[in-house]
Amino acid sequence: MPADHLNGRREVTVSDVAAAAKVSKATAARVLGGYGAASEAVRDRVQAAAEELGYRPNALAKTMTTGRSNSIGIIVGDIENPFFAQATRGAADVAKAAGYDLILLNSDEHADAEENAVSVLLAKRVDGILVAPASTTDPSTLRAAVERGRPLVLFDRIADGLDVDAVVADNRAGARRLTDLLLEAGHRRVAFVSTIVHEGDYRVGDRLGSSSVGDRVTGFVEALEVAGIPDPARFVRLNARRDGVDAIVRGLVDEGITAIVASDSLIAQAAFRTLRELGIPIPTAVSLVAFDDADWTSLSAPAITVMAQPIHEIGAEAARLLIRRIAGDGSPHENVVLPQRLIERESIAPPPD
Repeated sequence: MPADHLNGRREVTVSDVAAAAKVSKATAARVLGGYGAASEAVRDRVQAAAEELGYRPNALAKTMTTGRSNSIGIIVGDIENPFFAQATRGAADVAKAAGYDLILLNSDEHADAEENAVSVLLAKRVDGILVAPASTTDPSTLRAAVERGRPLVLFDRIADGLDVDAVVADNRAGARRLTDLLLEAGHRRVAFVSTIVHEGDYRVGDRLGSSSVGDRVTGFVEALEVAGIPDPARFVRLNARRDGVDAIVRGLVDEGITAIVASDSLIAQAAFRTLRELGIPIPTAVSLVAFDDADWTSLSAPAITVMAQPIHEIGAEAARLLIRRIAGDGSPHENVVLPQRLIERESIAPPPD
């Protein structure tokens, strides 16, 4: 039967390839599935027939046969955040090189969405899962994957009570360095702003829902404490997604804050826009620094001083760890901490008199 006629009528099957190659269906299945023995001549005939007919392997059937889907899932916290785009690219590059497809899902930082994403990936029989957990303190949504024996690697955050690999950046040291820059410039009324959800005002020692934000807050508070600034927790502003970055920044200006540490580039962008709308010049009236070297931070006027994270490498290293676990590596789980890099630009000046 001509290949174009066959393809126009229905999907090409292993039986079609076997008939064209003049071998048994079992032999064709072994060659196409990459398992079992077959002579070089037979393999060449089957592969030539498959190419001529336009055969495409049935991924589900292959999974049922081999127990492997050659796919991994990645669950990100916010698909609109450039951090997760770069981390996903890092994971995708490593996965592709190792022969894995990557399936992307978004939790929007909500536990129920994360739980659904895990269920979807388990139903698709992925070989392993990468995830930026929606909650550091309550990782119950991830236990289904662990209990099913599916390799799981966390990135950007850790999760309490889960004995799995994790790849994070050194956020505590990064926050201390950013805050120290502002203190060295003479600032004493410095605020930290994050979207992390938290009940009530922040108090030193509070465990936050994201370990990455928690480490940044800890580094920020430590820097203020070393500088002798009393009650540093009063300068921490959380819940910016709920309350609005715009409203928080306006409130900080009214309180006489002279510098802001933004927990990510999206918060920094919103703060930058609000200060501009208020006619407050950066940095002569308010200095602004942020985490993540987003493209806009180097193009704005002034350009923004940032703590750049090794975002691509975070995703890539997490994927490498996951692929090792999929391959059967049973060594003790790792908590990989990667250094950050300060990029000094034009957004810091001494506070106004």
